[in-house]
Order: sequence, then structure tokens, then C-alpha cells
Amino acid sequence: MIISVDIESKSLGTKQLFSGMQFTVEADEKVAIIGRNGVGKTTLFGLLTAQDQDYAGAIQFRRGTRLMSTAQEHGDLGDQSVVEYVVANLPDYGKLKHIIDTYPDTMGDDMRKITTYSNALETFSSAGYYTIEEAVLLSLERYQISNEMAQAPMRLLSGGQKRFVELVRIEHANADVALIDEPTNHMDYAAKNEFVNWLKNVNHTVVVISHDRDVLQVVDKIIEIKDGQARTVKGNYEAYLKQNVLATTTQMHDYEIGQRTLQNLEKQIAWARSRKPSWHGTADQRNPFVVMERRLSKQAEELRENLVKPSFWIDQESVAELKKGAGDNYEKYKAKNIRINKSSGAKDDSRDLLRLEDLQLGYGDEPLFAPLTANLHSGGRLQLIGRNGAGKTTLVRAITEAASGQKAAIWRAGSIFCDNKLRLSLYEQETNSSLLDLTLYDAIEKIYDELGLSSSNEHIMRSMSDYLFDPYADAALQVAQLSGGQKARLQLIKLMAANPNLLILDEPTNHLDLPSIEELENALREYQGAILYVSHDSFFARNIGGEKLSLVHASIEA
Repeated sequence: MIISVDIESKSLGTKQLFSGMQFTVEADEKVAIIGRNGVGKTTLFGLLTAQDQDYAGAIQFRRGTRLMSTAQEHGDLGDQSVVEYVVANLPDYGKLKHIIDTYPDTMGDDMRKITTYSNALETFSSAGYYTIEEAVLLSLERYQISNEMAQAPMRLLSGGQKRFVELVRIEHANADVALIDEPTNHMDYAAKNEFVNWLKNVNHTVVVISHDRDVLQVVDKIIEIKDGQARTVKGNYEAYLKQNVLATTTQMHDYEIGQRTLQNLEKQIAWARSRKPSWHGTADQRNPFVVMERRLSKQAEELRENLVKPSFWIDQESVAELKKGAGDNYEKYKAKNIRINKSSGAKDDSRDLLRLEDLQLGYGDEPLFAPLTANLHSGGRLQLIGRNGAGKTTLVRAITEAASGQKAAIWRAGSIFCDNKLRLSLYEQETNSSLLDLTLYDAIEKIYDELGLSSSNEHIMRSMSDYLFDPYADAALQVAQLSGGQKARLQLIKLMAANPNLLILDEPTNHLDLPSIEELENALREYQGAILYVSHDSFFARNIGGEKLSLVHASIEA
């Protein structure tokens, strides 16, 4: 065992996140942490790294364990290059480099310093630090951080690129335990394959927060944070789904028995209470019906305290295989999920909502991709495929500009045809900056107002509830302070507000938890309009389906 977690209680403000949470991690295990948005997964990482020590309980690591975690924030790095940042943050690199560089001029015949210097040389060599810069450059290139970018200041990189740099730092740290938060967000298919292969083959412990089912499929253990506690499932995502069905149906059964037991106790209490006047004794404490009422009331009170409705979720394929009674119970008790208007986008197969004809886009004299020809009719599905930088975002921007009647400055050749009845809605990975300083309530009101839609208090509160916000507790939250999952759900509100007949989705499953991903997939399968989407989630792409449109670099095509 390399990590032991026993958290008696952990609160965030007035909300208790963890109560009696216990789990262990073994050496060399690949472990995934999953759970609904807001259950405290990132908070747990803060406890593991000791950045947050405000909790009751104990977290223990095996003696001598070296822990590394991906940084969420990158402060003032000045002009420190990407390579310098990675290398400088490797374990003991700075200390060893200082000894190797300075001791030859000062150690003389000092045997203590000579021994320290000799040990430093050996450690530096065994860690591969003599060739570390070359190795780091190769790793960065796999995540599309070119040599030129690697030598440039770290501060110039985008948020997604900094995430890749953190993964390279973890890769070369050779730590005993690596903590990684949502590693595959913003990755293209090639970078994601690199990470998944690294995770499968790495020979030390990795604990990763992720709802990426491709990642979950290669871990050794899944720890689900639910109802303030941790449930450990040995095996990968497929094993988790099987065990989740068994655990959830057992919980439902136990909860049903508890409910029926409570109802029977309440009937017996009512009967005892009705019989009290029929006793003709004088001492009330000797009245057998009073004694019975008190005893039964105590049992009922204890049962009510312990009878807490768990959060239930079973994947839809497993639900379909449940027996009728268990299936009915699941529909009654299942965890609340996002609700999307599934009838949006009236379907008309005879109409081409969008058509691309020999389209090339680019900046300056260089086209980003080879000519594209495709059409998307009402009810159709089209998946955009390409490396980061291939032009997917540029293409999406050009389509939205064409739909709004704007002339794009990046036209090169070909054309984009948009039907005159096209109503397009775009899901973006980043929340619009104009919403960040607003409260959640005001942000939703602004979204509706900009679309010319009704924004009554009732409508806004219902929208919050439909997308898993608490209309009363969350209305005053500042958008900038929302979690990644909460921001993603705000994006979904904006996406569906105007009853579009064409949805453009840019990595929509980023930050969503497993039940919300599945609910989104269910809604999109029944959605009657057209969908153009970018996703490197193979499960999502398989469930949504449709034709594929690959963006190939123009020079490769030539």
C-alpha cells in the first residue's frame, strides 16, 4: 500500500463534502477518481498534495514516497521557456545540477563534499538528466508542442498547451505517485492515444481524475466519490459498469425494504396511539400502549436518521437488461440528470442545411487543409476529425460567420452554403468572457435576452433546475467561480435555448460526469436537427454516429 486515506469529515463552506471516506491505493496501480460534478474530486487532490489541510482524519503515504501533481495555475514565470519549466520542476534536478556545477571549484580535498559530488553525478546519470532536454523536446512534440514553441516563454502557451506541458513534466518526473486532473480535455485523437499508451505502460502509481471512458478503460481500479464516501471497484470501466449494476440494485432493494419497514412502524404507532384511551389503569407510564408507542417511535426515528436515499445511476445498456421490478425502481430512484428538450430542430430530410464545396481556409498564403466537400441535411450527423491546429476551429468559425451573413476574412477558395431556414447554435469549450463577472442567474438572463427570448424569473429558475443547478443556492454564484462541469452545463443552456436545427459541438463531453454525458448522448440521439461535432471521445462518437469529415493538411494532400 502506497496511499491510505481516512477522512472523517471535510467541509467546504457550509457544505459537507466527505464523511467517513476511506480508500487505499497500491504501488504501481492506475486509479481513476470519478463522481458527479461538485462532489469534491479536485478538493480531494488538494488534500492529497497537502495544499488543503483543513479536514478531520488522516492521509498517509508510504515512507519516502515522491509525489507529483499537475499544476492548475501557472503564476509569474517571466521568460522561463517551456523546456526550462519542465526540467526545473523535475525532482532534485535543481539541487543536483547546483552540486555538479559548483562543487568542483570548491570541494578541494573535502571528502564529505567529494562524496556528495560523486553521489550527485551517479543520481543525475541514473535519472537520465544528462539527456533530459532532448527527451523532453521529443515528448513535447508528441503533444504538438514544436521545438520552436518549447524554447519560447511558457507564458505564451494556451491553457490546453500548458496542460500538455504538465503531462510531459509528470512523464519525466519518475515520481512514485502522479496525480493528474482531467488529462485528456483539449487533446486531439493522436495526443490522447499518446497519453493512454503512457498510462497503460508507466511503471509507477497514477491517480487520475477523469470521466473519459477511453482512459477509464485502461485503469486498474476506479474509486467513485458518492454521498460523501468512496466506493472502490477493482478493474476498468467495463468492470465498473457491471459492479455498479449489482451495487445499485442492492442499494435500491435495501432502500425499498427500509421504506416499507418505516411505513409498517408508522401504522403500528398509529394503532398504539389509538388504543391508549382504552386502558383503564391510572399510571400512564404503565399503559402498555404508551410503552409500545414510545418504543416504536424510537425505532422509527432511528430508521429515519439512517434511511438516506443514495444517488443512483446505472448506464443505459445495463438498465435495459434489468428485470421489470428493478427497472421500475431505478426509474423511480435514479439520480437526477440534465433535461434537454429532445424535440428541438424540426426534421426535414429534403433540406440541406449546410453544404461545403471545395472549401479551403487559411491565413496568409498557406491553406490550413486540403479542399473539403460535404453536405449536412436535417437530421444528419457529421464528425470533424483532425489534429490540433488542422483548422477545425477555423472551419467552425467560418460556418458560423456564413450562417450569420458575415464575409469571413479567412476565405481562400470554395464556398459555404447555408439554408435560409438554418438556425445554428454553437457549443464552445470556453465560456464567453462577457458572462464571467455575472452571477449564474444574470448570465442565463443575458443569454435569453441576447436571443430575444422570454427571461421571466420562472423560466430562468426552471432552466437552472433542468441543468442540475440548485435554483436557490446557485443563482448568486459568479460564473467565473463555477467548476468546469458547471460551466459546461451553462454552455448547454445557451446551446439549446433558441430551438436550433443545427448544433455545432466542440468537445461537448469535456468536464461532464458520466451520467450527464450519457444524458447528453441520449438527448442528441433523439434530437431531430443536424449535428456537426468535434469529439475525441470514441464512446461519444460511436453513440452519436454519422459520417466523418477529415481535415488533412494541404501539404500532405499535395
